Amino acid sequence: MRRTLIKFLVLSPLGILFFLPYFNCSFQPKSEEHPESPWKNVYNPDAKYVGMQTCRGCHSEVYNTFMETGMGKSFDHATKQKSAADFSPEHALVYDSVLDYYYHPYWNGDTLYIQEFRLAGKDTIHSHTQKIDYIIGSGQHTNSHLFNVNGYVYQAPITFYTQKKRWDLAPGFEKGANSRFSRMIQLECMSCHNGYPEFVEGSENKYKTIKTGIDCERCHGPGSLHVADKMAGKVVDTSKGPDYTIVNPRRLSTELQNNVCQRCHLQGITVLNDGKSFFDFRPGMKLSEVMNVYMPEYEGAGDKMIMASHVERMKKSRCYVESGKMSCINCHNPHVSVKATPRVQYLNACAGCHSGAGVTSKCKEQEAIRMAENNDCIRCHMPRNGSIDIPHVAVTDHYIRRKPANDTLKKNITAFLGMQCFNNNNTGEISHARGFIEFYERYTPSPGLLDSAEAHLAKEVKTEQGEKQNRDLIRIQFLRNKYNEVVQLATGLKPETVNDAWTCYRVGEAMHKTGASKDALAWYQRAIALWPFSLDFQFKLGTCQIACGDISAAKKVFTFILSENPNHIGANRSQGFIAMQENSDGEAHNYMLRCLELDPDDELNLVNLAVLMHKQNRDADAERYLKHLLTKHPGNEQAKAMMQYLQKRN
Repeated sequence: MRRTLIKFLVLSPLGILFFLPYFNCSFQPKSEEHPESPWKNVYNPDAKYVGMQTCRGCHSEVYNTFMETGMGKSFDHATKQKSAADFSPEHALVYDSVLDYYYHPYWNGDTLYIQEFRLAGKDTIHSHTQKIDYIIGSGQHTNSHLFNVNGYVYQAPITFYTQKKRWDLAPGFEKGANSRFSRMIQLECMSCHNGYPEFVEGSENKYKTIKTGIDCERCHGPGSLHVADKMAGKVVDTSKGPDYTIVNPRRLSTELQNNVCQRCHLQGITVLNDGKSFFDFRPGMKLSEVMNVYMPEYEGAGDKMIMASHVERMKKSRCYVESGKMSCINCHNPHVSVKATPRVQYLNACAGCHSGAGVTSKCKEQEAIRMAENNDCIRCHMPRNGSIDIPHVAVTDHYIRRKPANDTLKKNITAFLGMQCFNNNNTGEISHARGFIEFYERYTPSPGLLDSAEAHLAKEVKTEQGEKQNRDLIRIQFLRNKYNEVVQLATGLKPETVNDAWTCYRVGEAMHKTGASKDALAWYQRAIALWPFSLDFQFKLGTCQIACGDISAAKKVFTFILSENPNHIGANRSQGFIAMQENSDGEAHNYMLRCLELDPDDELNLVNLAVLMHKQNRDADAERYLKHLLTKHPGNEQAKAMMQYLQKRN
């Protein structure tokens, strides 16, 4: 592949790289089998992924350099070789001052662990240790840590930030948002940070197999047709024309080139099209065929950027807007690490459009400063910038512009302007509404976002889009905690006719919260019929069954959950409660202690422990649990009443 790549490039007399013009043409011959695209592996369902070790057989040189890139190193098993972290005692300790947890990463032999603990004075009053299975991140910016429980993958709460050489809470775990060991690694995350896994349908975060690193086929598409032709001796002279059995991004139009990159480098609010999944995009498609990616726009936020929003920043640039030909691979060779790429390659890309003596003469920077920087355009026009979503990290800002004044850079956000889609100018009202809803649910619970979503939904023709609107209106009212309105919207619907698991769950939860638990059962059951391995949906069903008095059925549900994930906090708590009701106090205590280890501040479990201790005439222990509960949850009226009763009794 490297030898072929050389043929794609020519040198101008100035030594500047230019791509042969026909590589960006959009009038290539269509395939008879697949008229939507000339590339045979884009829309053909028989085109399968073969894995990069198969690609390596013929393209070993490119494979070797690619494996040194950030993509090649994006994901791997947790080994000392993979880790970029500093484990020395003075560095390897993180304290969450809001939730009062310490975290200590350490190696035991060749196995990585993270210990969570809490101190009272010098005494350890809580300890939980988790084995780490994977490290995510190339090490250029971060190493984050994942663990696998029977195929269910979760993120650990601490990250090593390589630029600052420090451990800290993982992104999104700061400021009291520490979800500890329960953050699910869902397909959206996995499919950008890694090669496509073998995903368990009907789950949120369960995988049969997981690859290690982004692979060749993420940019070139499935390779089975290409391999079959080569095995059959069908070789194409690519100096004379394309080999249409596999996508070569350099031969795509500029728009389709950028669509390949922005699949993962346009990080924002992703809204899948109906019937599509994160597996459905293939290079050579428009990304909008599968998803729309929205970004919140703010006044006074020119320097505010998300770490992996490179394409969004590039598309704001005058260079992009006016040229119409600017793509990521004008500057980047995805087969070579940015660390190994000479600076002159990037500068030559600038000079390709901005060559000539007039360029430097127009530059307003002081000549002495320009000379000190060797007329490096990038340092001023694409400065390194901190990201708003990942702490302790600085990355190149791909918003190419004249160097802003310092007061402009420091300008604060003054107004929210709306949601903009950066891969599709014609998204449709329902997709746009979902962009607002997703932004509300994931990041900023501002009521105005839901109002905007409703306004977009109201613009759709109800006779054609009524079912979709109803689903989204149910979601909006659920997020507003208006459960009666959710129930009203579901009037006339039958669970078996609804094929969206989240809608079924929301209707069931709304019915349960409004006292119609028996009616809720059918909706919960439909949700798990669609997603049987969503353990949280299963847990809600079991909780509803307890409310309906069907303890036997609930016990079966919780047993299933724990067979899938023994660390499920709610299932351990509920099994402890059921065992206590059945007077199996020893079994109840074991479940409750397991829940206490997993979450020492779980409110209901602490209540249950206090009740069990009192039942066993261990009132001192009951008071100890209640005191801790009221420290963490001072508004719990049941705990206050129990504490008052015990103090009077004693």
